[in-house]
Amino acid sequence: MISAGLAVARDGREVAVMSQAEIVEALLDFIGRPSATEAEFEALALRLFAHQFAHNAPYRRFAQQRGRTPLTVRRWRDIPAVPIKAFKDLTLSCCPPDEAERVFMTSGTTGSGRGRSYHPTLAVYDRSMLAGFAARIMRGRQTIRMGILFPDEAALPHSSLAHYLALAKDHFGTEDSAVFVGPGGLALDALLTFLAEAEAAGEPLALLGATYAFVPVMDALAERGRRFALPAGSFLFDTGGFKGQSREIEPDAFYDGLSAAFGVPRSECLNMYGMTELSTQFYDDGNAVCPPVKSGPHWIRSRVVDPLTGQDLPEGETGVLVHHDLAHFNSVSAILTEDAGVIAPGGFRLLGRVEGAASRGCSVAVAEFLAAAQG
Repeated sequence: MISAGLAVARDGREVAVMSQAEIVEALLDFIGRPSATEAEFEALALRLFAHQFAHNAPYRRFAQQRGRTPLTVRRWRDIPAVPIKAFKDLTLSCCPPDEAERVFMTSGTTGSGRGRSYHPTLAVYDRSMLAGFAARIMRGRQTIRMGILFPDEAALPHSSLAHYLALAKDHFGTEDSAVFVGPGGLALDALLTFLAEAEAAGEPLALLGATYAFVPVMDALAERGRRFALPAGSFLFDTGGFKGQSREIEPDAFYDGLSAAFGVPRSECLNMYGMTELSTQFYDDGNAVCPPVKSGPHWIRSRVVDPLTGQDLPEGETGVLVHHDLAHFNSVSAILTEDAGVIAPGGFRLLGRVEGAASRGCSVAVAEFLAAAQG
């Protein structure tokens, strides 16, 4: 267990370093308070930074190289963000890695290494997921029949998405919810029977899975000349992109295809934006228009920055997304992604992977982080 302590500045000012148990308690309380203020977010973000600075050595070296310490940083926006690729090269964990309750690993589809996120407890991750999903996806509904287009946790124990979907199914799915991807791949016939039963019964249905998993289902329906008209109240939920697992489809064509194949309006085709290197997810309110505005709950904040300077860009200007996730307490809370975005009223628009100068800027940021963190 990580203990508490104090960091003392030359002027005598003290910054409290919370223990792991204190952090978990504070986060569970904060997640449960939708009325939490911006000032409370900032105070907790600064206390988490002090904890991560004290116990995560590579991050501390990087922050010191930037001149950012718990004694000098006064705003959450000034907490240094770690490039997401660094998770593939370094162990970024406050607790000893072998003491983690769960280790989530990236898919490894965009590079040779696999990033790792260490969770000493899943209590905060689970509370974050369940609260966000209830508010943004269930929207007052207690349960719905769910079909899952992704392997379960037994097959993919290090997948954050497998765990996420298991939580969704176990907490919000009816007893006859089912997983349709197993060791043999997609159980297409069973899935089609499942969909037909819901259609005939007039029972709302939710189909959830990785974005790429929907493509072979749409293709199979097209080959068979078949379409469904799922009952009112049904929704489709995709996440994660195509990742080389299926053919790429432009967003408008993808959601047009989903709507046509399943009889669900594009406004009920919901997308979740998340990543292994975070413990909180972002949601939109449907994809009637692409790209939609995405937003997260009150324990996460997003910025759009110039990747070379780390400075915020004005609203409406395209840059690289930085997310500051209080729930990702054991590693680093501030992540510099490789996703292009633009701040919009109510959240941000996700514009895909960075390209050109922004991509080069991200590569420079990675090199600078590794040089500082390993030094």
